[in-house]
Amino acid sequence: MHRHDLVVIGAGTGNALIDDRFAHLDVAVISEGPFGGTCLNAGCIPSKMLVATADVADAVCEAGRHDVDAVLRRVRWSDVQRRIFGRLDADSRQGEEGRRASPFVTVHRGRARFTGERRLRVETADGPVEVEADRIVVAAGGRPTVPPVVAESGLPYETSDTVMRIAAPPERLLVLGGGYIAAELAHVFHAVGSRITIVEQHERLLAQQDEAVSAAYTDLVRSRYDLRLGRAATRLEGVPGALRLVLDDGAVVEGDTLLVAVGRRPNTDRLDLAKAGIAHDEDGPIRVDEQLRTSADGVWAIGDVSTGVPLKHVANREAEVVAHNLLHPEAPRTMSYDAVPSAVFTRPQIAQVGLTEQDARDQGLDYAVAVHRYEDVAYGWAIEDTRGFCKILAERSTGRLLGAHLFGPQAATLVQPLVLAMATGMTAREVAEVPLWIHPALTEVVENALLALDTGRP
Repeated sequence: MHRHDLVVIGAGTGNALIDDRFAHLDVAVISEGPFGGTCLNAGCIPSKMLVATADVADAVCEAGRHDVDAVLRRVRWSDVQRRIFGRLDADSRQGEEGRRASPFVTVHRGRARFTGERRLRVETADGPVEVEADRIVVAAGGRPTVPPVVAESGLPYETSDTVMRIAAPPERLLVLGGGYIAAELAHVFHAVGSRITIVEQHERLLAQQDEAVSAAYTDLVRSRYDLRLGRAATRLEGVPGALRLVLDDGAVVEGDTLLVAVGRRPNTDRLDLAKAGIAHDEDGPIRVDEQLRTSADGVWAIGDVSTGVPLKHVANREAEVVAHNLLHPEAPRTMSYDAVPSAVFTRPQIAQVGLTEQDARDQGLDYAVAVHRYEDVAYGWAIEDTRGFCKILAERSTGRLLGAHLFGPQAATLVQPLVLAMATGMTAREVAEVPLWIHPALTEVVENALLALDTGRP
């Protein structure tokens, strides 16, 4: 039996939780996967490095609108992969080596399952290890969801965990799913030469976005991809390299590679949580209170295994809260999800915070809405953008910001002033009129959308 003061399950955000403030404790980190977790190895960072490459390739192809004659010769896929994963794999190895070198941290490599109250069994390469701790942080992450029609077919498929490391871009890529992972990876592979077919059960892509954004994105990519919307897959057949996806309307779409991007699920089913008295939703996240404590005494949970908002920046904040609460139980902090921004790094970028218009309508709110287009500000002219817009919703009676949505270049950056305003309680008019907004810059599209809101507030 290995006894520790603190055990962290997961070497992604969980590993980042541990720093020198914990040097007075005997700490253990348990991890089955590579250090750095999904974000570093198969998620946010490699996908955005690939997106940046795809954006460069697309910029070359679109150079004519700026009266520049340019030709894209090719994207050197193997060189791109070496540049990205050569760096990230080294970072992952260094993260593990650095943790192993720590005088107060023990690393247990393998999958952990609870065997009792704050007791774990870790299946390592050298055999099972029994672990016990005074306190435990569960940060075991999540994984791609694979529907039975694919998983039980016996045929090969890729997920976001694997597709970025394939040897060469497919000639024809089938994408099952129409959310943000599907959008970003379709953008990447289209830019490097793949023909894309997307099968999505909703009638529009990015259906969780504001309806105006979802509609704009769907209309935009109709000319890029073969879209099969409002359709479900009923069967996967064929042979490796020549796959056939049969749809519920009888249509058949073909490709040499299938990317499954229908969502992600928390790894709660792999932890035997009931044996530790840890409550969780059925096939869903661990339940936590506002201090991120689970139902089991001395056990906290963070990240994709526990939150309904599986975003790295959310997990990072959760780690800060739990680290503080572990060190200062007499003055605990709480976690707020009141103004959580997110972005989709497709082309163009998409960003949002707060309510969509359909949310506000469904909740029966009395709201004002304003939209301002990129092409109506000076820098929008400079970049020749005719598609982008900023959409903002505010409570009519108070001017309180309810939600914001951007569709266009730099959206992930432009949304941040609105995140700050929502987090601090500034009204739409205050955000528009108190700070100075740089001219000419794309931030003017946000300023003008704020000024256009008719909330009845002075």
